[in-house]
Amino acid sequence: MMMKKIIQKIFFFYLVIITNAFALIEIDITEGNREPLPIAVTNFFYTEGATKDLDQISIDVSKVISADLERSGLFISIDQDAFIQKTASMHIRPRHEDWRLINAQALVTGELAIEGDKLRVEFRLWDTFDEKEIEALVLITTKDNWRRISHMIADKIYERLTGEEGYFDTRILYVSENGPKNDRIKKLAIMDQDSFNHRYLTSGKELVLTPRFNPVKQEITYLSYFKNLPRVYLLDIQTGIQEIVGDFPGMTFAPRFSPDGDKIIMSLARDGNSDIYVMDLKSRVVERLTDSPAIDTSPSYSPDGKKITFNSDRGGSQQIYVMDNKGRNQKRISRGTGNYATPVWSPRGDLIAFTKNFQGQYFIGVMRTDGTGERLLTENWYQEAPSWSSNGRVLIFYRETKADDNGKGHSSSLWSIDLTGFNERKIETPEDASDPSWSRLIQ
Repeated sequence: MMMKKIIQKIFFFYLVIITNAFALIEIDITEGNREPLPIAVTNFFYTEGATKDLDQISIDVSKVISADLERSGLFISIDQDAFIQKTASMHIRPRHEDWRLINAQALVTGELAIEGDKLRVEFRLWDTFDEKEIEALVLITTKDNWRRISHMIADKIYERLTGEEGYFDTRILYVSENGPKNDRIKKLAIMDQDSFNHRYLTSGKELVLTPRFNPVKQEITYLSYFKNLPRVYLLDIQTGIQEIVGDFPGMTFAPRFSPDGDKIIMSLARDGNSDIYVMDLKSRVVERLTDSPAIDTSPSYSPDGKKITFNSDRGGSQQIYVMDNKGRNQKRISRGTGNYATPVWSPRGDLIAFTKNFQGQYFIGVMRTDGTGERLLTENWYQEAPSWSSNGRVLIFYRETKADDNGKGHSSSLWSIDLTGFNERKIETPEDASDPSWSRLIQ
């Protein structure tokens, strides 16, 4: 019930966008950005005599926006100690020459106000060289919703300066782990993309694996073992209502949603074969898509729902294949040496991410949907399970450390990396973490 109330508060806002179609500032994100754009994010102005809460909110909003932008690797925030102009004079118009002196190519200013029991947040994005306002946004929400509002502002700044949709107003779902390697307690956990608002969704009494977001609803699916039998669940993360989809004794890989959220696709072992099946969630009718004596697993839909990628060892080793959504026109697309697994279609539709095992090392990479243009982004002793950010620009995955001869020292953690292969970052979690899934933008 508490979660439901929080969600209700979160979604109470109004949005006004003012845009100038022309600006001198832009970031080329097609190449590795070794020189991030310097941006100044001020504390937000508020009328003197307003509630004490606004003083802290002003500081916190600025910090969250700055942190979001810096994590992308495309921006660097200028230390506020270097600011020449102070917050109190900026709610009218900034002195652009002061900001150019400290090399701020873009400037973010804002204003806070209390309207009844609501918080009004206004921000402006300025091009300091052209001396123009290039974006503005007004939001009205509850005071305890300031963090999400900050993510939304960061998204708008990112979009305005890069030309691509932001990905900060999103969540990460994963499996939280603790205990010795041979007796791990695994719980479902969810958090904002910046690791805040962390909470557990299951108790750890039952083993849980490979959770996945519904792309159109505040809903997840995951695999859990009940009395040693694999069972697929649906969980509404707003209400906490859980539903059993069914028992699947031969399941070899947890399900993923179709782009419309009406189907789940999975791998099941039946009659000695491991094949790809799809279930209609309304009728609960299960349809078989592949029929091979090999192991077909790890299916993932293209964003338009017309194609499916999966991996199979039908050619003698694990490779990536593509077929249409009826199981026809199956063809191998991976062409390199090594074993390929966990293919995931980008939300942009242009790339497929994968895990590759070659000569004892594990790689996270991407390739075009026809198998060309393979690029390996990161290498480690063991890492797998990539998941895409909502804009198809960043990948999250998990990485394990090797245990010593006594079985100690093993750990598992979440990491992210952008498509250029730069800006690799560890994502903080309270405990060990694996099997991440990145949500679309919160609606």
